[in-house]
Amino acid sequence: MKLTIIGSSDAFGSGGRLQTCFHVAWSRGAFLIDCGATSLTGLFRQGFDPNDVSTIFVTHLHGDHFGGLVWWLIHAVHVSERRAPLTVVGPAGIEARFAAAAEALFPGSTQTERRFELRFRTWQDFQPLEEGGVTVTPFVVSHPSGATPYALRFEVDGRVLTFSGDTEWVETLVPAAQGADLFICECFAFACAARYHLNWRTIEANLPRLGAKHVLLTHLGPEALANRAAIAHPAVSIAEDGLVREI
Repeated sequence: MKLTIIGSSDAFGSGGRLQTCFHVAWSRGAFLIDCGATSLTGLFRQGFDPNDVSTIFVTHLHGDHFGGLVWWLIHAVHVSERRAPLTVVGPAGIEARFAAAAEALFPGSTQTERRFELRFRTWQDFQPLEEGGVTVTPFVVSHPSGATPYALRFEVDGRVLTFSGDTEWVETLVPAAQGADLFICECFAFACAARYHLNWRTIEANLPRLGAKHVLLTHLGPEALANRAAIAHPAVSIAEDGLVREI
C-alpha cells in the first residue's frame, strides 16, 4: 500500500501545514484516515480525486480530524456529483456530530438530495471491524472530544499501519503499535508536558516497547517544530504534507 500525507499539522496549522489527513492507496482502492477541515485542499494539491475514496476512518471528533467531512459533502453533491457510495467509520455519535456541524456551517446541506449513499458505522472498543476488505482494530486512548477517542490499527494487503490519533501516553499504544510496519504517532511537543498529547521525550523512551518497524511523527506543534533537528533516531522520521511512503 502507498501512504500519502495530506495534512500533518496540529489543530492550528503550525508551520503552515494542513490538518490531519492521510490517504492510503491499496490493491482494491483508496481510503482516508481522518479528514481535517483542510482535507479537500490537500487532496487537490496531491492530485487525488475525492470520488476515488470509498471509506473515511475517523479517530476522534475534533474538527481538525473530522471537520472536513462537511466540505466533502458539499463538494460531492454540488461539484463532483459523486455516485459511488461513501462509508464513514468513527466514534459513536459521529453521524449526529457531522449533521450538527454541516447544518451550522451550511444550513440545509444535510437535506439536499444526494446521488450517492452516505453510510456511517461506529467503532466498538478493541473490536476488529472489516470495511471494504480493510480490517481495523480501534484501541481506546486519552483525548477528550465528546466521544471515545481511538488509535487505529489497519491490516491491509498483508501489512500493518497504525495511527495513534491524538492522545497522551496510554498503555494501549503498545499493542496498537506492536509489530506495525509503520506507526504514525502524534508528537505535539518536544519535551514540554502537553495535556492529552504526546511529546518526543515520552515517545523516545517508549520506542523499544512500541515495537513498530518505523515511527512517523505527526501533529507537531510549535515547540516540537522548533526542536525537530534534535529528534534523531534511525527508526523515526517526521511527517510532511505531501510525503509519500510505500508500506
